[in-house]
Amino acid sequence: MAGHSHWANIAAKKGVVDKKRGKLFGKLSRAIIVAAQHGGGDPVMNLALRYAIDKARKASMPKENIDRAVKKGCGELSGENFEELVYEGYGSAGVAVLCDILTENRNRTAGEVRKIFEVHGGNLGSTGCVAWMFERKGLFLIPADAIEEDELFEVALEVGADDVSANGDVFEVTCSIDAFQQVSEEFEKRNIPTNLSELSRIPDTTVDLGVEDGKKVLKLMEALEDHDDVQSVTANFNIPDEIMAEVIAE
Repeated sequence: MAGHSHWANIAAKKGVVDKKRGKLFGKLSRAIIVAAQHGGGDPVMNLALRYAIDKARKASMPKENIDRAVKKGCGELSGENFEELVYEGYGSAGVAVLCDILTENRNRTAGEVRKIFEVHGGNLGSTGCVAWMFERKGLFLIPADAIEEDELFEVALEVGADDVSANGDVFEVTCSIDAFQQVSEEFEKRNIPTNLSELSRIPDTTVDLGVEDGKKVLKLMEALEDHDDVQSVTANFNIPDEIMAEVIAE
């Protein structure tokens, strides 16, 4: 596996998602607020808002929290003004790292994120230093035991997906941003479960890591994911199967 899907599976195995669940609703609220600020409070007309609300619902975020976030974004309730940023940098072994940020204080966040990179053997780079290595796409991870590959391939391509590939214990489905909602709705209609369903940044190439660099990069990824202002993190590393167990053991 490579890229974001690789990190997503490792995060699940290490329980990163469960550890950050306490912060999850706050991050989801920010995404809804910003989407409503940019495109209005009607999810039918505002695709970004629909996506943010769907993601919140899948995370079991209470309806009242969702409604409050929409109202804040539309100015009906007072709230912070969040700025959308992308921070780029390098981890151990030259791994490229991208962080999607929503913050009300750019200077504070920049300092804190820079410190996280430095503590874990990396460095925060300048704008554009690694973004060119990634392409924005829809990404779905589906348990391999939930559906036959041929059936998934047929369903996915029929509704506009670009590719379906088997990666260990999951199938990885990618699609264009424009096709994301259609693919997502089709999977839901057919009761095809997803471990991950999101708009992501997929790397063009990957860096193979050994045990020590692998441990450093995973610790960097976890620390970034844990920051309140970081909405998502992706990187272009690959950890070969034969050393994966040793890397994620800690």
